[in-house]
Amino acid sequence: MERAYRQNESHAPETELTPADSNATPMHDIESIESETAPKSSLKMDYLINKLNYINFQNGTIQVVMSHRRFDRTLTAKARPLPCSDKRLECVWLEPEIIERLVDNYEFAAFYVDDGTTALMVEPLVIRMDAVGLEVELPKRCWEIKNRREPRIVCDSVPVQVIQNSMLFHGVLVEFSTGSFLVDLEINPPQTFQCIDSAQPLNLIVYNGGDLIYSGDFKILKHDGGRQQRRFVLEPQAAPIHRYNPKSYRSKRLKLKPTPNIVFQHPLTRQTVNLKVLDISGSGISVVEGVGSSLLLPGMMLPNVELIFADSLTIRFKVQVLYRNLSECEGDACEIINGLAIIDMESNEHLKLLSLLHQADNKNAYINTRVEMDALWDFFFETGFIYPKKYAYIQANKEKIKETYWKLYTQNPTIARHFIYQNKGRILAHMAMVRLYDNAWLIHHHAARKRSMVRAGLTVLNQIGCFTYDSHRLYSMHMKYLMCYFRPENHFPNSVFGGFNRYAKDQNGCSIDEFAYCHIDGDSEVFEVLPPEWELTEGDGSDMQELGHWYQHYSGGLMLDCLDLDLHTFDSQDLIDEYHQHGFAKERITLALRKDGRLCGCIIIHRTNIGLNLSDLTNCVKVLITDSRHVDRSVIQNALRRIFRDYQLNGDMPVLMYPVEAVEKLNIPMEKKYCLWILNTRYSDKYFKFIDRMFRLAKQ
Repeated sequence: MERAYRQNESHAPETELTPADSNATPMHDIESIESETAPKSSLKMDYLINKLNYINFQNGTIQVVMSHRRFDRTLTAKARPLPCSDKRLECVWLEPEIIERLVDNYEFAAFYVDDGTTALMVEPLVIRMDAVGLEVELPKRCWEIKNRREPRIVCDSVPVQVIQNSMLFHGVLVEFSTGSFLVDLEINPPQTFQCIDSAQPLNLIVYNGGDLIYSGDFKILKHDGGRQQRRFVLEPQAAPIHRYNPKSYRSKRLKLKPTPNIVFQHPLTRQTVNLKVLDISGSGISVVEGVGSSLLLPGMMLPNVELIFADSLTIRFKVQVLYRNLSECEGDACEIINGLAIIDMESNEHLKLLSLLHQADNKNAYINTRVEMDALWDFFFETGFIYPKKYAYIQANKEKIKETYWKLYTQNPTIARHFIYQNKGRILAHMAMVRLYDNAWLIHHHAARKRSMVRAGLTVLNQIGCFTYDSHRLYSMHMKYLMCYFRPENHFPNSVFGGFNRYAKDQNGCSIDEFAYCHIDGDSEVFEVLPPEWELTEGDGSDMQELGHWYQHYSGGLMLDCLDLDLHTFDSQDLIDEYHQHGFAKERITLALRKDGRLCGCIIIHRTNIGLNLSDLTNCVKVLITDSRHVDRSVIQNALRRIFRDYQLNGDMPVLMYPVEAVEKLNIPMEKKYCLWILNTRYSDKYFKFIDRMFRLAKQ
């Protein structure tokens, strides 16, 4: 026995027996234990007994090494240790039917207790070894061998797929470390393992509960087994993940106190992991791992992560590991810095995170903070945001407007956000946004006290920029577009929004379309039937397609896609249902105005709560005139009067007409002009840099 063990002293147990192929050529472990080079230390029997009892407590196993009695060959088998109180240890085989066939030809050599990074090598005195189990007398000391730089974790048959040269193989992940994967694959005839080229990389895909949680390229280090089942040792060719295009503008990373932790169940090992957060932003975090306990790989998905602050505040999200870097070592202590990108989270969870981060960055900057409603209304009147003419328009519905704002500012619905700069309890600046279309948020209600106009006003504007950057990639936020209306004669919005449009010069990234703001005497009894060649009916897909062709030719901007006026979204009900769930009104009706079957215009009725936008731009009628050559003023006015009557619209509801050129040509009276500004958030890097530059200049 001594001679047999000495022959195999240079390496760890080479294989474990498998029911699929007990006569297979020995398999190597993920990493061999090199006795000549690996650090060793001697441990007493008491320590070993405690380890063995822990394994029993966890229903774990030890690896028993057996040497062939005649040939230079070793095998390993798994055994479960029974409770141990003294030097006598009993174990039962995990797969006794295999041992029964081999016990006559193999003898005991040693056993190993492996915890992933270290192994206890034990050479006991054998009392009994048969088909049932093993009984030994433990030695006074055993050897602890530091065999791996990174832990190796046994996995509970995690499903995997392997792809190479368009061939697909199914299997399970047996063991995992950041340096190598141990995978069992099976073939489905007429497949053969000869199809796998060991000299070429392959792609491994790992699933957890049906969800894809990891994929990457691997190098084949070793493989062995039978014709139907084979075991592969694979080395990940891990590289940083570039999930998004490089951007100049990035979320500000903050180091918070108290420092939060993230807690999650590892998707491969299913163990609970608790890591300290190094820094955090609204779009990602970095965490620290020890070199000897690292379990994260670039590309790995972590679907259920909890960000915990002092065991009191918990925020949940889904992340992906983007990079894994070794930090500078201090002595023998080395750390792994992992960068994690937030992939998605519930909108209210994201709100909690961003509220905390904005406060940490600027103590006076708040998102969706609780507001004293009387103080907010006082602010709107004092700043002149509600000026006499506007108040004359809204005062008849002031109680309904108060109710709408109470819901928006106290119940924090997912469809709305507000940003407030507040000092010593006094509101100095305000800005809000509401999700008005399926994938578009309206920015509105920007106001600031005169003495704080520049600094406070730009602060809330900067908050909007930061919020957008951290939100637009999240599916739950539905933020493909930002939009706002502004009067071209108003200097501040024209400088900010119009200024960026002029700076960007890219209709795919940012567009402006000008509307005429009008009122139609909807209460008038004057009503003429449309001429017989004209019809006004609900629009259909062909109308939206024609509208799209016209708009692309006329403007080439973002308006139709933003306003859900394309072929795929014009009849969507999802956002309407969400409004109703929060107790808000929302309705949209799309009508087509045709002459002799030819589309000449589209009329869209928008109905929401009165005062959702204080200029009532969310509660209006839009008229898009696509062919001003075949339409005249009377047709437009009579069509609108009919709509106001048939749909029982408020006679004071504003009408926005586009394009202004057609309105002027038809001599339709207009009160003022509004510019509709739209930003595609995919092209937002330039915008954020533009706003950041304005913010820095204002501070000087």
